[in-house]
Amino acid sequence: MKITRIETFLVPPRWLFCRIETDDGVVGWGEPVVEGRAEVVRAAVDVLADYLLCKDPLRIQDHWQVLTKGGFYRGGPVLSSAVAGLDQALWDIAGKTYGAPVHALLGGPVRERVRVYAWVGGDEPAQLTEQITAQVEAGFTAVKMNAAGATSPITTAAETAAVVARVAAARDVLGPDRDVAVDFHGRFTAASARRVLAELAPLHPLFVEEPVVPEHGHLLPGLVAATPIPLATGERLYSRGEFLPALTAGIAVAQPDLSHAGGISEVHRIASLADTYGAQLAPHCPLGPIALAASLQVAFATPNFLIQEQSRGIHYNKDADLLSYLADPAPFRFVDGHAPRNDAPGLGITLDEAAVREADRTGHAWRNPVWRHSDDSFAEW
Repeated sequence: MKITRIETFLVPPRWLFCRIETDDGVVGWGEPVVEGRAEVVRAAVDVLADYLLCKDPLRIQDHWQVLTKGGFYRGGPVLSSAVAGLDQALWDIAGKTYGAPVHALLGGPVRERVRVYAWVGGDEPAQLTEQITAQVEAGFTAVKMNAAGATSPITTAAETAAVVARVAAARDVLGPDRDVAVDFHGRFTAASARRVLAELAPLHPLFVEEPVVPEHGHLLPGLVAATPIPLATGERLYSRGEFLPALTAGIAVAQPDLSHAGGISEVHRIASLADTYGAQLAPHCPLGPIALAASLQVAFATPNFLIQEQSRGIHYNKDADLLSYLADPAPFRFVDGHAPRNDAPGLGITLDEAAVREADRTGHAWRNPVWRHSDDSFAEW
């Protein structure tokens, strides 16, 4: 079996899909994207495709080595995301060829269902109450929310109080038996994060995500030591090497993204590395159906898995949703806040290829917003 064609599709709301076809007619799908830089990743996929054409698609690990290390200049979000989508598609082909789900090829399932959480984004406590109530009624046992918008370098008393009020409102709805995760989104300096973490501790968040930007990862040990709240990070880390300092710093939750951190192959290895530090895996995934399907395959085969992000209802999905490009939405019908095990071959989903090709005709040019402080200086988004 040989790879005969590799295509990419720029589809709303902000995703990039890739399709790998073989001479035996087996097709695999992947989702290589950097949100806001999808066109750049598309070009990187085209460059890497030159190597894969006419190769045996089942030599996944060998291809991963060449795609990530075959160039003298390595790494970074664009290259690792291009590799990630291609890697997902190759695993999809392997599963379909062997008639098995990817989690079986990774060593077999270690659980029968995967816990997932819903995103809520109301900026005011009243909005949060309504949104979280809806998610609880839908069966979810955990939600994640942003802590704040643009935040001062040193948080004011009012800013700190607003964060606490929002998380308290979430806790009031969820009660003690459900979970709330709080995303700092790298918007806080280490000093501000330390101040806010101290106030949030009594509300018992499941974890606090990205307490500082990744380039301030050397400050994580101090933050870990300063709070009893489990700290999580990793959506902007792209390899085992980049996760190692965060894990040695003592993070409790590793959050690699299957569409950024080298795909199924590398995230499976990151999970094993995290396990040696007693850390749990909670893959980042505010993306499309292929990325989620790949994430779930890893989750089913990972002993130290915690919880899975998914994008149904997320505010980015304005022109299409998680289910828009699926021929059958059944794999993403969550039951009591969990995804049941899916034993269909490959990634376990069937895309509506006609819908994907039609969406690519429109494409998108999604960019994240650029925020400013009150003095018009740049603010972290």
